Amino acid sequence: MSTLYTPEYVPTGQEKAVFHTNKGDITVQLAGKDAPIHVGNFIELARQGFYNNLKFHRYEPGFVVQGGCPNSREYSSEELAQGRQDRSRGIPGTGGPGYNIKGEWRTNPNNKHKDGTLAMARSQMPDSAGSQFYFCLGPQSFLDANYTVFGDSLNDESLSVIHTLALGDVIESVEIID
Repeated sequence: MSTLYTPEYVPTGQEKAVFHTNKGDITVQLAGKDAPIHVGNFIELARQGFYNNLKFHRYEPGFVVQGGCPNSREYSSEELAQGRQDRSRGIPGTGGPGYNIKGEWRTNPNNKHKDGTLAMARSQMPDSAGSQFYFCLGPQSFLDANYTVFGDSLNDESLSVIHTLALGDVIESVEIID
């Protein structure tokens, strides 16, 4: 197993993220005290512009909508929505930042997958998260024991936007508010 990345940014617990999408804005209270590695990593990536113009590459109605794969940048929204993939451009859902971070679901006291929750996706390996995240489309308590929650949508407007997202929708940028 490779060395896990530890972010330099140390969250205060007050940070919020505003996801500017083609469907509207989503404001999330980040859980910096509960999942400091995930929040620190996410903030560093957002401030570097990593998430700018990525697309939601996975949509499972009533379950999750997932984004954060850099390979999605190589595809148009229409190509993703139609499931057209070209291995030479990278397969959406398989990319990351080039490193992994340690899972925190065991240490996060508020690791509850509720409607509108922001959590980090990973492979079958426990410490394999990096940049891909998902929003829950309804409560998903069966995920609590295996995936790290690192934020919650703050208001009804944000939750409404989350529920309009679909395959190919665009993350225009992610703004961090301290």
